[in-house]
Amino acid sequence: MDAIALLKADHKTVETLFRKFEKAGDNAKKLKRKLVDQIIRELAVHAVIEEQVFYPAIRAKAGKLEPQVLEALEEHHVAKWLLSELDSLPPEAERFDAKVSVLMENIRHHVKEEEEELFPKVRKAFSPRELKDMANALTVAKKAAPTRPHPRAPDTPPGNVVVGAVSTVLDMGRDAVRAVRRKATPSKKPTRKTSTKGGTKGALPIPSLSADSHATM
Repeated sequence: MDAIALLKADHKTVETLFRKFEKAGDNAKKLKRKLVDQIIRELAVHAVIEEQVFYPAIRAKAGKLEPQVLEALEEHHVAKWLLSELDSLPPEAERFDAKVSVLMENIRHHVKEEEEELFPKVRKAFSPRELKDMANALTVAKKAAPTRPHPRAPDTPPGNVVVGAVSTVLDMGRDAVRAVRRKATPSKKPTRKTSTKGGTKGALPIPSLSADSHATM
């Protein structure tokens, strides 16, 4: 697999998630939250590896494509802000679905421009060997990429490489905490009825003794 095939595979993965979201019913809040979490992760990683490897390589070897790269970086910037807002927005929020729709429109436009305009030009500018080497670099970058959007972070080397390494460590901890919180769904506490001297019955909550109830965030 060369660099362009790898990036197209990422695009396909994200588009599959988009379609699943579009098919989800209005009341499928839990499913939509799960899908958006996956979309955030996929797009955060994809944006970083393009910014750390793909775009710098294009600017270094095919200077005439720099205007398209700069436009792509701006599209990334807009998408990251949407992703960062969705990251903390509950699926019950009034604008949750609308914000996802805007994100999908922007990403689909970005993907269309890359696949129909930028990628063919990159394939002409780079040899097959160079594109395969770039794919290896993208794969390595993907393993160490932040999993959440950081719209205020630099998006060009060397700043994005340094900040990205720090963000990756922070994201690992945040992802772990987020996973625990979202798995802990509120449930009704069972009740037991006890009789008083007067014969009246009242419902007393049975305290939860699960380990999760003692966890702190």
